[in-house]
Amino acid sequence: MYSERMSTPDRLIESTRELLWERGYVGTSPKAILQRAGAGQGSMYHHFKGKPDLALAAIRRTAEELLAAAEGVLDGPGTPYERIEAYLRRERDVLRGCPIGRLTMDPDVIASDELRAPVDETLDRIRERIAGIVEEGKEQGQFATWLDGEEIAATVLATVQGGYVLARASGSPAAFDTGVRGLLSLLAPRAS
Repeated sequence: MYSERMSTPDRLIESTRELLWERGYVGTSPKAILQRAGAGQGSMYHHFKGKPDLALAAIRRTAEELLAAAEGVLDGPGTPYERIEAYLRRERDVLRGCPIGRLTMDPDVIASDELRAPVDETLDRIRERIAGIVEEGKEQGQFATWLDGEEIAATVLATVQGGYVLARASGSPAAFDTGVRGLLSLLAPRAS
């Protein structure tokens, strides 16, 4: 499943990332991690203090990748509206849900300040970046001056995360796409 050149710690982290996304923290057992990683018994404890330590490494890696993907689009070319649109429309595995957002539904992750921190920090950074783009759009006259960047950024994130929930509930990405289209129609620059 993994490249033979991938180190054992990396295989453990990657398998944990996948299992957290599929099953959540409680459903991710050390045995399942080891099986998916193709690692021998005891290797997890050789490289990590235990499941919480390994889960933290996996969550951090997932957070870094998600943030890099979001910033790649948000910092890309285009007007502020076009960059927000690109973020909302970027390719996602909608029916699988957000690998970071789904962790907020896991009571063990939420109960742990350490495990929750990278989730919160990632969402905060994306929200801050979007808020900055909204303010940039206001300065350029693309967005109404009365819009609040923080409120719009929270709405963008709520649309994405809520869109995942609606899509998973219906078994179709159409619900996600409908939410995105609705938000974009509200944000669309108006002709003067």
